[in-house]
Amino acid sequence: MTSYVERSRAVLVLEDGRVFEGRSYGAVGTTSGEAVFSTGMTGYQETLTDPSYHQQVVVMTAPHVGNTGVNDEDAESRRIWVAGYVVRDPAIRPSNWRSVRTLEDDLREQGVVGICDIDTRALTRHLRERGAMRVGIFSGADAERRTRELVQDVQRSPEMAGSELASEVSTREAYVVPAVGSKKFTVAAVDLGIKAMTPQRMAERGIEVHVLPADVSFEAIRELEPDGVFFSNGPGDPSTAPQVDLLRDVLDARIPFFGICFGNQILGRALGFGTFKLKYGHRGINQPVMDRSTGKVEVTAHNHGFAVDAPLDGDVTAPADAEDGRSYGRVRVSHVCLNDDVVEGLECLDIPAFSVQYHPEAAAGPHDAAYLFDRFVDVLEGQRVKSESGAR
Repeated sequence: MTSYVERSRAVLVLEDGRVFEGRSYGAVGTTSGEAVFSTGMTGYQETLTDPSYHQQVVVMTAPHVGNTGVNDEDAESRRIWVAGYVVRDPAIRPSNWRSVRTLEDDLREQGVVGICDIDTRALTRHLRERGAMRVGIFSGADAERRTRELVQDVQRSPEMAGSELASEVSTREAYVVPAVGSKKFTVAAVDLGIKAMTPQRMAERGIEVHVLPADVSFEAIRELEPDGVFFSNGPGDPSTAPQVDLLRDVLDARIPFFGICFGNQILGRALGFGTFKLKYGHRGINQPVMDRSTGKVEVTAHNHGFAVDAPLDGDVTAPADAEDGRSYGRVRVSHVCLNDDVVEGLECLDIPAFSVQYHPEAAAGPHDAAYLFDRFVDVLEGQRVKSESGAR
């Protein structure tokens, strides 16, 4: 391993015309996507392999990235999903007993184009002021093209709003994560971009998890006779998600439901609420969220650019009642972000369903919200007792 890497010239071009010059990092070439920033100081391997970052170019606000290298245990999915990677100072060499290769080795091997040696603080401030926008990274020969041409290339790339992406990252074949110890429950988990730690956290609580493709039918779910249904995190615009109708079938059947991130947005839409795109989103592992049922403030991991548009105060009747005659009863906002009052969780009061916008399965952390998996178990147990009482 050498301490010096020969790097070609690279440029980062935003759709509004702003340009940052730097050096190549990872693969050399061209990429484009939505520019977003992540405020985590660690856990970059989780970020890179989180399918929710599909078609996004991630800007790391931490100045030093790659210090702990990469291992074979911490990946959250089968590959790196980010469209591009932006860092200020890449580590010269990793220093961690679990490291088996450098971060740049992985980026290069998987063809992820990145850029380093740029002012990521200035870039982040620009995105905070102007909002998330399309971006291109050009290195090698492409970096020598005229700036006007590069800006036009970026402006022709797809926008995140209106994009349906969950089907592109979901598993093609169903698989099972067995319960750890004795099996207590069976859960059907719809993979919209699921992270490996999610079924693991459920398995640790005695749940056998059947991970299913994004296009699974309600009939296929019902054949499993699950005790509960779970919708995962994932990329894209929730207004395009076909899984809204699937979830309404689940809610109609009164099967207990738990959703995370994209799953929270789909629950919101299934209940009749709208969703909207945030100016620059929440991404990182230091976002403060209040659990309004306890008043406890959690430090949480986030990755979302869309949010549910629901009233923050009081219990409201789910608007879907008036839309098509379905009745889901009362719902409340259970969690809220303390930075900007964005809805971070929903709780149905008359049916067994709840969701959160953030990541209670977070690895490398924080773990303040891990109790939500216990809450899901409580819902499953409560529904089982209710069903057994009704049978008698």
